[in-house]
Amino acid sequence: MTPSLNSYGQPVGEPLPDWTPRPAPAGVELDGSYCRLEPLDPARHADDLYAAYTSAPDGRNWTYLPVGPFEDAADYRAWAESAAHSTDPMHYAVIDNSTGKAVGTMALMWHGPANGVIEVGYVMFSPLLQRTPVSTEAQYLLMAYAFDKLGYRRYEWKCDALNAPSRTAAERLGFTCEGVFRQATIYKHRNRDTAWYSIIDSEWPLIREAFQSWLASDNFHLDGRQKHSLTELRDT
Repeated sequence: MTPSLNSYGQPVGEPLPDWTPRPAPAGVELDGSYCRLEPLDPARHADDLYAAYTSAPDGRNWTYLPVGPFEDAADYRAWAESAAHSTDPMHYAVIDNSTGKAVGTMALMWHGPANGVIEVGYVMFSPLLQRTPVSTEAQYLLMAYAFDKLGYRRYEWKCDALNAPSRTAAERLGFTCEGVFRQATIYKHRNRDTAWYSIIDSEWPLIREAFQSWLASDNFHLDGRQKHSLTELRDT
């Protein structure tokens, strides 16, 4: 795209004369075919979530998260109570529609309504959620909320650059890697180089269509295996 030139002949960014700040995310319920997202409520969700998380054989799923693993159910509930009172991050519980139980959480964070930028983070998916249509639909529901309901321009995913599963997940979901910020933060008493990923609003229609095609019932064999991957559907 040819950049615009100002009165001095300097290249400047695309004009956005009609842009207005976006609303901050709210504690809303987002409904899908396989799951729904609900505002995190420890009274309703904490017991299910702790049971789901402790179904893992060890604590490796918490290595790259800023919190956890938790010592016991009371320790997790204390964190959930604090998280539920936060508005940024805004935490949501992922409810598996087949069981009605909470099986993970995720959040919208680093809200930037003035610039239309928001990040998905605190993705805490239990073994009951990982590698299932529920996990993919949960990501889709939150993206669709940010882009289609709230009108954000940019949706970010950041992770420890050493977190290979998170980076693979971001790429599968359609995020573009923008590079690594060296020595960006310190967490759990260690350095974090942060890998940055994003989806922008001009990319969202194609990514949304791929999600919808992937989540359709006719994309799965009777044994639950996918017929076409998200990557294939974006590339067709």
